[in-house]
Amino acid sequence: MAETAQIDDTSEQQRGSPESQPAHLAVSLAKVLISRLTPGKGVILFFSLILFTIAFAANLFLEESLARLGWTLFLSGNPMHAPSGLALTLLIGTVATNRLRRAAPCRKPPSDEEMGLAVEILSTQPNASAGLVRLGDKKVLFSNCGKAFIMYAQQGRSWVALFDPVGCRKAWPDLVLKFMETARKAGCRAVFYQVSPEFLPLTVEAGLKPYKLGEQAIVDLTRFDLKGGAWLKLRRSINRAVRDGLEFSMLNAEDVPAVLDELLSVSRTWLAAQNAAEKGFSLGTFQSQYVAAGPVAIIRLEGRIVAFASILSTASGGDAFIDLMRHLPDTHRGMMDLLFVRIMEHMKAEGYKTLNLGMAPLAGLSTHSKAPFWNHVGERIFRNGERFYNFRGVQAFKSKFDPDWHPRYLAVSGSGMPVLSVFDITMLIGGGLKGLLRR
Repeated sequence: MAETAQIDDTSEQQRGSPESQPAHLAVSLAKVLISRLTPGKGVILFFSLILFTIAFAANLFLEESLARLGWTLFLSGNPMHAPSGLALTLLIGTVATNRLRRAAPCRKPPSDEEMGLAVEILSTQPNASAGLVRLGDKKVLFSNCGKAFIMYAQQGRSWVALFDPVGCRKAWPDLVLKFMETARKAGCRAVFYQVSPEFLPLTVEAGLKPYKLGEQAIVDLTRFDLKGGAWLKLRRSINRAVRDGLEFSMLNAEDVPAVLDELLSVSRTWLAAQNAAEKGFSLGTFQSQYVAAGPVAIIRLEGRIVAFASILSTASGGDAFIDLMRHLPDTHRGMMDLLFVRIMEHMKAEGYKTLNLGMAPLAGLSTHSKAPFWNHVGERIFRNGERFYNFRGVQAFKSKFDPDWHPRYLAVSGSGMPVLSVFDITMLIGGGLKGLLRR
């Protein structure tokens, strides 16, 4: 205890001694400096915001710049070296990171009331392919006036709008901004898929960048005629099909339910032969209620259905669209020629002016020296991507019918390659990764 008391007394004397005063002064100054240098909550928030912005910008830079590098390496065809492999590894990591950041899911499919309003608007507009809204796999966003809508679906962090807005054109500008803002609030990007040249001014005003996707084949039925030397090869094909016993007929909507089981059998056989899953979004799918809602063109051989195509049309009778197409493989070389020609002749006789054969993806992309980098990528895929899609075959088949080719575009925000948007669209149409891997 004495030793303890002695130590306490000594320490007390040391704190009060002249030798200890500089130490006390240094400690006091340090406390003052720390209190002055420690930022307040506002300063901390400000610098945190700056750091977040830098990190976010770096993420986008990696995503867009490395994507461009990756495609450059793909186009060059050169062997992969270590730096190139590292860059592509970083790209994959960046994309994977973006995939893991979940966005808020968008609303459920349209209610019966919303679908009823959408179908009512369909009857007032000229685009037959807008009838794909009836599939029910897309959400619907209406304009404030209720006279137009955008149909869209979510994949990853993309809200993908299909086609131009449907309905009153005066409502389009505000509806586009409404769609973009609603997507932004949900933590997603707005993407417009297969839009027309007429829609492009709205994309510019909204700060979006367009990329050409391909060309849509539109047949002018008012001048369609198989007479003349230019149609000789096609005439021979369909005449041979008729001689070999193939028969065409157009079933009205009320007659379709009676053959739904047979149509389903053809559809399943076709999917199995293609080793493909049912697609969707921008393509019709075999749903009994959907198929039976409109006319269906069929080809029979010896009394059984071997091919069919469902038809969408407008109430005005101006435009028609060949939607879902299925056939039994290896039946007859001229079967699909016969089906398409007879559909054109039938729709022309019914007073329709145009027939939409759908899009030829990545067709018609300019690749001159001033063309966008995206065009060079798309053109290379068009020539070498047969493993994933019959790009050239689709264009060649539709070219048989002498269509007018109308460009179609993708519109997204940002200045780099729309890698993630295209990936999300591919997943959306293909039915997810499992569906893509089956092809």
